[in-house]
Amino acid sequence: MSSIPRRILGNTNFPVSEIGFGAWAIGGAWGDEVPEDQAREAIHAGLDAGMNFIDTADIYGEDGRSERIVGSVLKERKEEVVVATKMGRGEGWTDDEDSIARAAEGSIKRLGVDALDLVQLHCIPFDQIKAGKVFENLEKVKDRGLIKHYGASIETIEEGLFCIRETPCVTLQIIFNLFRQRIVTDLLPAAKANNVGIIVRVPLASGVLSGKFTNDHQFGAEDHRGFNANGEFFNVGETFAGVPFDRAVAFASKIDRILIEEAPDATLAQKSLRWILDHPTVTTVIPGAKTADQARENAAASGLKTLTKDSHDELHELYEFEIDDAVRGAY
Repeated sequence: MSSIPRRILGNTNFPVSEIGFGAWAIGGAWGDEVPEDQAREAIHAGLDAGMNFIDTADIYGEDGRSERIVGSVLKERKEEVVVATKMGRGEGWTDDEDSIARAAEGSIKRLGVDALDLVQLHCIPFDQIKAGKVFENLEKVKDRGLIKHYGASIETIEEGLFCIRETPCVTLQIIFNLFRQRIVTDLLPAAKANNVGIIVRVPLASGVLSGKFTNDHQFGAEDHRGFNANGEFFNVGETFAGVPFDRAVAFASKIDRILIEEAPDATLAQKSLRWILDHPTVTTVIPGAKTADQARENAAASGLKTLTKDSHDELHELYEFEIDDAVRGAY
């Protein structure tokens, strides 16, 4: 088994791999449905490569498909794997104790575990977060032994800062990538000061940082990158980090040219993941993978050398000049 460096996930004290497995894509809403056998192979490949952290949610796929697939893989593994799931977007969910408990019990059953390692509120309305009732009830459900820790998956920097300073969240899941660089100065210092674990989602800006897309690319009817391009169904920041597709493709091409000399044998996706890992306040990054090869490629990004200061400086200047004004759904 390969090794990926571990970082401590905030106050949970879980040592988790700095590259984890994002299990949204195997649930759905990323194009054609991933066959279950293929999804299982992808997770196994990630774990074999040294990942020990999986992120999923109760609404990833029909009837909790992603959680069920993850649970089936866990039964076949001997090593300890930290699984984070989410709740708050499912039909009939409310922030009262009984609803939270029912959601936790459903995830426990699908994952085949005794208790949930980490529950994250799934981008619930900011008003609910500010009201605080949900955290009182999460604490009660934690006392019942259904969950070990809880945090929040959030959309904006404002929400993140509130959760860090005003709530008991031990982790935050955020969108952070080369398209969303304000996070570096506007959120990460507060997370570090309060020992809040940072889980990074959408690290490749919905795949545009793979460098494989052109402006005329057509996404399928079941792919959120087509149906949510302008935030029609959920926060626009979840799709290409809120940047219009044509500008995102052009920006990714310019990033590739800057990084061409950094690890010449590595892909743009791997170097984009390395850029995120160069920020030590980040605990783990959770790129999605639909195949075993993709999972292994993601894991290998951890082995790349830190990008040079010159590259970091040039990438930040490019961001400020080219794309900062186009980012939507982040602030």
